[in-house]
Amino acid sequence: MQQALSPRLVLLMAVAAGVTVANNYFCQPLLAEMGRDLTVDEAQLGLVPTLTQVGYALGLLLIVPMGDMLERRRTIVVACAAVSGALLLVATAGSIGVLLAGSLLLGLCTVAPQLIVPMAASLAAPLERGRVMGVIMSGLLAGILLSRTASGFLGTWFGWRAVYWLAAGWMLLLTALLRFALPRQPPAAAITYPALMRSVAGLAQELPTLRLHALLGGLGFASFSAFWAPLVLHLETLPGGYGAREAGLLGIAGVAGVLVAPVVGRWSDARGGDRRINAASLALMAAAWGLMWITGASLVGLAVGVVLLDLGVQASHLNNQTIVFALRPEARSRINTVYMVSYFVGGALGAYLGTLAFQAYGWGATCALGAAAAAAGAVVAVAVRKASAP
Repeated sequence: MQQALSPRLVLLMAVAAGVTVANNYFCQPLLAEMGRDLTVDEAQLGLVPTLTQVGYALGLLLIVPMGDMLERRRTIVVACAAVSGALLLVATAGSIGVLLAGSLLLGLCTVAPQLIVPMAASLAAPLERGRVMGVIMSGLLAGILLSRTASGFLGTWFGWRAVYWLAAGWMLLLTALLRFALPRQPPAAAITYPALMRSVAGLAQELPTLRLHALLGGLGFASFSAFWAPLVLHLETLPGGYGAREAGLLGIAGVAGVLVAPVVGRWSDARGGDRRINAASLALMAAAWGLMWITGASLVGLAVGVVLLDLGVQASHLNNQTIVFALRPEARSRINTVYMVSYFVGGALGAYLGTLAFQAYGWGATCALGAAAAAAGAVVAVAVRKASAP
């Protein structure tokens, strides 16, 4: 089975992860145009990205565990095909109700990358697992960072609906490629769905190492998200009168950070996962926040901070996954559910609190919050030198 994971297949998995997850973020630069087209107010439009993320959270909880009980290739292909359908629903929406329903469905189905990652972990040789996941996670984060830039550019020239029509076509092509390129992977566990869902909670209770790294992942992503949520608000206060375009350019700068993921993956492979990587990565994120507090009025300073922030969150996240996927090979999808739900909750809290901090006290408060979340993770990683054996 490990021989089936060729470099070409790893690259396809990385592209699939990035292209699929990008669909969740296309809406953000397009909300104003959506509102003008459908004649709805800002309060209603705000539900579009919110319901997309709610759908994604539900998909993490309800669909991702099924990767352990179903044949993985079929599950991934069906999920990608469903994304195409959701994109078409959004593209043809004639009312805010249909747009909101399509956004919820879109988020629910875009969990395919979280099915791809456990599949790759199972196919990869143990000493190659971190590197392989590093490549795939590079694709995933690049999709998140570049999605807003791409949708903003295409939406400006061709309209917001064209973005979703084009995305639906790409997803159909991707679905066909995955169907023929991915190897079949038999179910990892013979289990019913109710028992599967009960076992998710059981794994969180039984595995202290999983709980620890879920916490580290949540704190790291909280710090990361605290930057992106209020960024446009901060840019608009600067003397240059910056806005969404500059935020998109900072997203491109952040892609430089994802290039380190395969390198970090190799380090993690060589050490079988090392909590010192988490400590150093999260400390780097805290330092990035310090830099962005000092140079917050400079786009160059923010760009350097973004690169460091992305380096840190990527390295910590990869090390977390290398460690937790080694705990129970037969339960990798369920373990990924526990980890990613914590990761997602941390990100949602970071985005919310980062915006509140900015609105109440300004950029310095946001920097303090982001640095505190990262520093807390670094302290935990250092203090808990060795989790109890699972």
